[in-house]
Amino acid sequence: MDRSKQKQLNQSEMQAANANDSSVNGHFEGMVKMTNRTGGSQGVPGEASSQPSSVMESWKEERTRSIEDNEMSLPSLAAAYTTILRGLGEDPQRQGLLKTPWRAATAMQFFTKGYQEKIIDVLNDAIFDEDHDEMVIVKDIDMFSMCEHHLVPIFGRVHIGYLPNKRVLGLSKLARIVEIYSRRLQVQERLTKQIAVAITEALQPAGVGVVIEATHMCMVMRGVQKMNSKTVTSTMLGVFREDPKTRDEFLTLIRS
Repeated sequence: MDRSKQKQLNQSEMQAANANDSSVNGHFEGMVKMTNRTGGSQGVPGEASSQPSSVMESWKEERTRSIEDNEMSLPSLAAAYTTILRGLGEDPQRQGLLKTPWRAATAMQFFTKGYQEKIIDVLNDAIFDEDHDEMVIVKDIDMFSMCEHHLVPIFGRVHIGYLPNKRVLGLSKLARIVEIYSRRLQVQERLTKQIAVAITEALQPAGVGVVIEATHMCMVMRGVQKMNSKTVTSTMLGVFREDPKTRDEFLTLIRS
């Protein structure tokens, strides 16, 4: 193969690799163009595109399970739980366990109901034009999720702050965003980023900050069994990442 063809092949491979890296947990990680308090625009570090209106529609079309899917999959889920009970040395036919497979299957569908919901359905009628340019914070949002490694609970609190850019979001919708992403099989680091990216793509604010404090039952009930351990993760975008004063204001207010 001559050098020119080899060079073209290498460029194609690099482009394919970059395309694969541009998506983070269902979100395209292109540049989200933001406006700061003085009216200038800036991008989130490490991200690449400058057309937020045309770029990231994936977050609006991410439902992967429907109510009909739940009904169709319930028998197979219940059968799987029956197999688990037998594997644990239990008798699925004894009185206390007769309905356990169906109860457990229904519960697991509820624990992961975030797969049935789309952010766009929540936000459509709750984004309002408002000339407000000071920080908005909703803190201490209760969160329940499931560890994707061990299928045991994660629970804790979520703190969200954003700096509006002529648009604000109905306050309860921030909690709904948390609910949609937390009611899935998760790792806390990804959950934190998904919440921040969804708010950024929906509102195009000057910046977003998300902090999650959570207890992981896989660290409490098994493994190292540390009863009082907590995991804290954060995602800072826009001015929350770039301006230390904005970030410090947010972190101070969520601790107050």
